[in-house]
Amino acid sequence: MVHVAETQGERRLRPGDEPVRTEPSRSAANRFVSRPTATGGLALVSRSVTHAQVTLRQSLSDESLHGHFFLFVPVWLGLGAAIWFSIARPPSAAVLGFALACLGLALLSSRKETVARVLLWSTALSLCGMLLAEWETRRVSTVILDQPLVTTVTGIVERREQGASGEWRYILRITQTAEPTIRRPPERVSVLARSQHMPAAIGDGLTGRVRLSPPSGPALPGMNDFAFQSYFAGIGAVGFFLGPPKAETAALGEAPGLIARFDQNLFSIRDRISNRIRSVLPGDPGAFAASIITGERRSMSEEATEALRVSGLAHITAISGLNMALAAGIFFVGLRGLLSLLPSFAHRYPVKKIAAAGALLATTGYVLISGYQVSALRAYLMTAIMLGAVLFDRPAVSLHNLALAAIAILAAQPSAVMGPSFQMSFAATAALIAGYAGWRARPRAILPQARSLTMKVASGCAKFVGGTLATSLIGGLATAVFAISHFHRLSTHGLEANLAAMPLISLVVMPSGFIAMLLMPFGLDAPFFWIMGQGLELVLAVAYTVAAWGDGYVFPRLPDVFMLGTIAGMLLLTLLRTPIRHCGTVLIIVTLISTWLGPKPQGGELTISEDARLVALRVGEGEAITLAVNRTRPPAFIFDQWRPVLGVDSAIPPDMLQSIGDLPPRPERETGQTLSADQRKTAEESLDALLAAAHSKHFVCIKQACVIELKNGSKLMTLERPDLLGAACDRAEIVVLSARTAMTSCRSGALLISETSLRATGALEISGLGDARQALTVTSALTGPPRSWTAHRLYDWRSGSSAAVHEFRHRPASSQTIDQKPMALNDSGE
Repeated sequence: MVHVAETQGERRLRPGDEPVRTEPSRSAANRFVSRPTATGGLALVSRSVTHAQVTLRQSLSDESLHGHFFLFVPVWLGLGAAIWFSIARPPSAAVLGFALACLGLALLSSRKETVARVLLWSTALSLCGMLLAEWETRRVSTVILDQPLVTTVTGIVERREQGASGEWRYILRITQTAEPTIRRPPERVSVLARSQHMPAAIGDGLTGRVRLSPPSGPALPGMNDFAFQSYFAGIGAVGFFLGPPKAETAALGEAPGLIARFDQNLFSIRDRISNRIRSVLPGDPGAFAASIITGERRSMSEEATEALRVSGLAHITAISGLNMALAAGIFFVGLRGLLSLLPSFAHRYPVKKIAAAGALLATTGYVLISGYQVSALRAYLMTAIMLGAVLFDRPAVSLHNLALAAIAILAAQPSAVMGPSFQMSFAATAALIAGYAGWRARPRAILPQARSLTMKVASGCAKFVGGTLATSLIGGLATAVFAISHFHRLSTHGLEANLAAMPLISLVVMPSGFIAMLLMPFGLDAPFFWIMGQGLELVLAVAYTVAAWGDGYVFPRLPDVFMLGTIAGMLLLTLLRTPIRHCGTVLIIVTLISTWLGPKPQGGELTISEDARLVALRVGEGEAITLAVNRTRPPAFIFDQWRPVLGVDSAIPPDMLQSIGDLPPRPERETGQTLSADQRKTAEESLDALLAAAHSKHFVCIKQACVIELKNGSKLMTLERPDLLGAACDRAEIVVLSARTAMTSCRSGALLISETSLRATGALEISGLGDARQALTVTSALTGPPRSWTAHRLYDWRSGSSAAVHEFRHRPASSQTIDQKPMALNDSGE
């Protein structure tokens, strides 16, 4: 219903009526003349507001009529799951169930097609997402190792992958640990074997001396938590063999069940396929082909992997929607074409549906040999829904099918919503579907109609290039926000790389690889794998060429509103069809402007890794700011994550002082011996000489100790010797110990940060070092109550108890500032 407010001289309008004007009264005319601005302005505002309300109601009615509100079901489910995973104290299942029951009663009593009903449904779906997240967390219940140790592990090989240098990565299901026996052992571990050994087959027993560690936490506050991924992947620890592992038949134990045997046989087939591909195609082309077909990506060299990442072609190596769509399309078109060659059969049976069923079987086999990767499962669900739509004479490619796939994934694995893979793949797919739907609704004749054969060929080529260009552009823009937010990088030449590589993937690599897989049981796969390898050689050449043009843009930390605002705008822009979708355009523009002009999150001046082995201090002024680190060769895994976030390209290595003697050797802990008086005096003299040589430009180091001077004149010391912790506390204002210790603070008042304290907090960023009168601000990667994937950090295996909260504790002797020189006091480090 359209309602327009009545004014004097104009009756109420009804649908279909024409406005009928009457002469206004004299008094009304006089009022109009005497106060034109006030009355006219108010009437204009009133009519504008009324028109906006009418347009909004009509747009919402149209969206509801076309079923577009259903597209937001996975949005609300994912939002609820993301909130549950992100907040410190999520509500319990009982509270969520009670809230859902109340919302259900409210929905039963609410009127249809009202804004309040939409809000109730949105809230109810968000609560359902929270319940799903809580259920998955309880269902997984992965036991994570609480601290690093060396032990003898015996287990069964469930998966294995070969690396580029011949090393093997095994996923072991632990059956026994010894020397020492782990009281709270994880069920599955991921271990690397670098030594030469006879590779163990899937299902075999394996044993060896292993150094195990818990999965890494965030490299910096706010960054990706690898322990979260490991928890939901069922991996409780990571590590490496200290020597060549040995086969162990006693580890097999009881016979596995039916599902376990099926899984074991399936991964054995996957392993044999990968080995066959690498035997036909050695080097990076074979590793590339294996990653596309079976999902094994560890065997590709670091150079090729980096070139694909920098050029924006890394998405090809993952079994995602592109690979699955090409596989399904090749089989669908090929089988339909073959059946069409039989006229009698084609007239009698639905060839299109038979081809769709065959393509569904082919993609099912594809996802099985891919090792159940998350991206492959997601792509398979989407492809299966599209092929199912063909079987039931429904539109195959639509946003409704995409929403169904997202709902299925969120129902089975809500934790996927927190990963960039889920976010980027669905964002790209939704943008492509919406973009091409808009193109079909408003066709634009760019080229003249082709009449001659030459013009038709040229038109076909132009359409192919234009389609590839549009696909790359739309997909790149849709995923840019996630690349910036998660990886802090954006490829600048991804469009050109995809434009050159995608025709090779679509026309050469995937068809030849698919034919090779069909002919592999007959031993006729080698020629087609060779063709596939030639295509991948060209793709790698494109990657190396484009990567040489530049490393792309690096984005330091951005405010949270950047990701939230752009995602909300993209959802409105892609999932709606009426003019109100352009509210998303306005929201994206406003978000980008506010992010560009608004204040940026500032990182700490001092950054400490979660194991205290890497310490970095900002030095310099203005654009010359860089990092001074305490390691000659910083660990690449940590420092490569720090660089884009902290906005630096390289670091200043420490100056190793040869003029100062090394610290005396540490006594063996097992013997109970301590440093002699002479040795302690020698160690203190070395530390004093190191402090005297310290300056603010970079770290100065001797073996096992480093020092740098802060802007306020205080000294920061990094130490690897817990037995010298007391001497370090006496001499420096901040002490970072990369070892475990029973001490929680320095009695001298110095700030003590140790591997033990970082176990509870994760990586740290410290601000306020420039002014001695300013209190320090310490930001930790982990805060608040423990969650299921962080609780292992607070567990004490000696007492079997756990702390209640993640927090950084510092209790100095005098104050929270470090402007005073600590008094001399010798503490025992152990």
